Amino acid sequence: MLTLMGIGAIWPTYLLETATFVLCGLVVVAPIVIPGIVLAAWIIASGADSRIASAFEGRTLRTILTASLIGAITPVCGVTVLPLMAGLLAVGVPLAPIMAFWLSSPITDPAMLATTAATLGLSFAVGKTIAAFCLGVFGGAITALFARTSWALHALRDNGMARQLSAARCGQAQTFDPWIWRTDTRRRSFAKQFWATARLILICLIPAFAAEYALNAALTPGSLAAYVGEDQWWAIPAAVFVGAPAYIDGYAALPLTRGLIETGMSEGAAMAFLISGGVVSIWGALAIAPILKLKPFLLYLALAVLGSLAAGYAFEWAV
Repeated sequence: MLTLMGIGAIWPTYLLETATFVLCGLVVVAPIVIPGIVLAAWIIASGADSRIASAFEGRTLRTILTASLIGAITPVCGVTVLPLMAGLLAVGVPLAPIMAFWLSSPITDPAMLATTAATLGLSFAVGKTIAAFCLGVFGGAITALFARTSWALHALRDNGMARQLSAARCGQAQTFDPWIWRTDTRRRSFAKQFWATARLILICLIPAFAAEYALNAALTPGSLAAYVGEDQWWAIPAAVFVGAPAYIDGYAALPLTRGLIETGMSEGAAMAFLISGGVVSIWGALAIAPILKLKPFLLYLALAVLGSLAAGYAFEWAV
């Protein structure tokens, strides 16, 4: 609401168009997001989070590899599983495997793999999946170096949203029972977690879609090509630092990327654009910012940028 009011004060003629775009965007993503919210709430209410937590506990290297693989190949995103991740952090699960998951999960999934292959070719699809896994491993390994620092051990913000998201994991672990509607306690837990996740996603998506509308109005494939359209040494960094803010939806970015390649964008810059867009964009950053303290959040952004640059250069060299 505040975002729309700000746009209305600065560009009153665009207020209605922005509000319409935001509403349409929410309607379009609802079939994808709502099942994720339901799944996240069910995981918490049923006690399945205790079992899932085992994948993030144990030897550091194994947990980082597991978390990176889960993030790279499963159709889940950091937003819809945020309650589980916040809960695991609240009970002392190391930040490293959670960082690995958060870095790898927004980039691709099986449906994105198929769509990328159809739009940009098999090499881009495979390269993007490998990059997602490698980015998770890289980010998790670097984060593990800071495992003993106070900000890594206590990465969650001390605010109402973080406490609400992690509340279900802060008490004694409950036994697993998939039939959550049978007991009043589990039904209340489901409703509470559903609302907490839905509220967070709305807080993330409304300004993200408003920003997408503004960026689409200001940046066209032609204007982006002026920065990343030529095969110069600065093309890949430009794709990360100029292109990523313009990238909101992974599927919508594919035809945009194809158009940029057709106007002369290097393939390495295109890969950097796709990778950085998933983790550095407004969508990716706002999914993490509300619950992480400043230092772990800045580490997330730094790892995302460095990993995106590395993916771009590696793909440029490989192809």
